[in-house]
Amino acid sequence: MLDVPIWAWCATIGLIVALFVLDFFVAARRPHAVHIKEATFWSVFYIGLAVLFGLAVWTLGGSTAGTEYFSGWIVEKSLSVDNLFVFVIIMARFAVPEEYQQKTLLFGIAAALILRAILIVIGAAAISLFSFTFLIFGLILIWTAVQLIRHRDEQPDVEDTFLVRRARKIMPVSDSFHGGRMLAHEDGRRVMTPLLLVFVAIGSTDVLFALDSIPAVFGVTKDPFLVFSANAFALLGLRALYFLIEGLLERLVYLSIGLSVILAFIGVKLILQFLHEDITETVPKVPTTLSLGVILAILLFTTGASLIRVHAHPEEKAQAGSLRKRRDKKPREEEPARN
Repeated sequence: MLDVPIWAWCATIGLIVALFVLDFFVAARRPHAVHIKEATFWSVFYIGLAVLFGLAVWTLGGSTAGTEYFSGWIVEKSLSVDNLFVFVIIMARFAVPEEYQQKTLLFGIAAALILRAILIVIGAAAISLFSFTFLIFGLILIWTAVQLIRHRDEQPDVEDTFLVRRARKIMPVSDSFHGGRMLAHEDGRRVMTPLLLVFVAIGSTDVLFALDSIPAVFGVTKDPFLVFSANAFALLGLRALYFLIEGLLERLVYLSIGLSVILAFIGVKLILQFLHEDITETVPKVPTTLSLGVILAILLFTTGASLIRVHAHPEEKAQAGSLRKRRDKKPREEEPARN
């Protein structure tokens, strides 16, 4: 692991917070629909920053640390594209106007980063204390890969998460967006706007994504600094990337299969690492450089195959995929909200 001094941690966290503040300023100063030119500029900006940070890690920490950072960042960036699928579904289900989508996305992404930081601390502590953590992580990823393959043609039910159901019970939901506010007053009572419900939906669905992405990135590096920075720079710019590839997402018909293969590959790698370190050294370990090459090859093949398929069958649309079979909900009366 890297011997990262406290000042480097503080500088990295300070840089990430400053970039999030910049993103909030850009999105909140004037609510507006994001067009392709603006989305392209900010996407290139954040990808460039992530690459520059990786080059700094490579220069100061060595080629191994640099390779592990780039591998982790590419894994997290590819998994974040699946997040974007769900964001598109959420925005459509709750009919969020275009001028408010940026703000909602940013709140959701900030909550996701905080959640992942907590899970990274827990994961790093578990790895240092329990040798079988890699085995558990590997099995989780393989199970996730199998579930994504099984339910690759289904859409996740973003309105049926536990937190969304609880939010509806706690406070009445307004039909109006009230100028982009999350809380408002109607007829003398406090209500939540659909934007707050969207934020809860994004946050609750990201819990499931974090349970995949954290074990996945630990599959390419055990260093907490690299795990955190790879996650943070993958999430930065996700707002702009959403508007940039929103129209392309439905063309990536094989994305769920590609991500499943990546998760399964990393899961097997983690299990081999557990066997190598705790059972017998005769079991081979998968080098990080090989992992990076395999992940890139899968992503390129998946993208190319998807575009070829859609060109031949333009009626086909990609689905986000789900970790569980969607329940058929029976009509029922709405439960009364608390006053």
